[in-house]
Amino acid sequence: MSDNNIDGKVVVITGASSGLGEATARHLVAQGARVVLGARRIDRLQAMVEEMKANGGQAIAVETDVSDKAQVQHLVDTAITAFGRIDVLINNAGLMPHSPLERLKVDDWDRMIDVNLKGVLYGIAAVLPHMQRQKSGHIINVSSVAGHKVSPNGAVYAATKHAVRALSEGLRQEVKPWNIRTTVISPGAVATELPGSATEPDIADGMKAFYDATAIPADSFARCVAFALSQPDDMDVNEILFRPTRQAY
Repeated sequence: MSDNNIDGKVVVITGASSGLGEATARHLVAQGARVVLGARRIDRLQAMVEEMKANGGQAIAVETDVSDKAQVQHLVDTAITAFGRIDVLINNAGLMPHSPLERLKVDDWDRMIDVNLKGVLYGIAAVLPHMQRQKSGHIINVSSVAGHKVSPNGAVYAATKHAVRALSEGLRQEVKPWNIRTTVISPGAVATELPGSATEPDIADGMKAFYDATAIPADSFARCVAFALSQPDDMDVNEILFRPTRQAY
């Protein structure tokens, strides 16, 4: 591996077909990582992989719905079969269908819990045995500013993202014997498809206006990932909270 501590690493990324996941995949491949990309939109992933390979990168696409434990296991198994190891897992897949609790959007609540929380747990379950055996690895979980602050209409989303931070801290403490690093990254408003997951038209309009006025590009997140990964193995960057300079919330 080169001095960047990224070159040659095998990196599994969920939610890789757009937004934070796509930006991170492109950023890390350019630094020599071998990426295994999971998302539901396999056509998007395959197009990314073809482009990466054409530019000399190593990449694999695996259709993955993170709310299905078996599919997450298959994503990780594919990485092991192809590359013999897994150095980094980025639990990035997420949904943000905001709504006031009184509207009782219970299906949206369930989807957020299934993807934002259980999806992260399934990722951890799939990679931990491999990282324990290797006595190395790095798990990066994606929270949010909403994992630090709650806002009206975002109660359930904030609950899932607070849970990701709690889970990440417990994981951090438990994996010390195996030299595994853990990072939780909490982005503010970053330009992705996430606001488009809102199912209530009035809420969606408000979110779009906020993001249009505030959001910064997804590369901002990719640079945070690269920063955490590139530190020497004896340094564990546990938490990064970042926002657009102009974001107050």
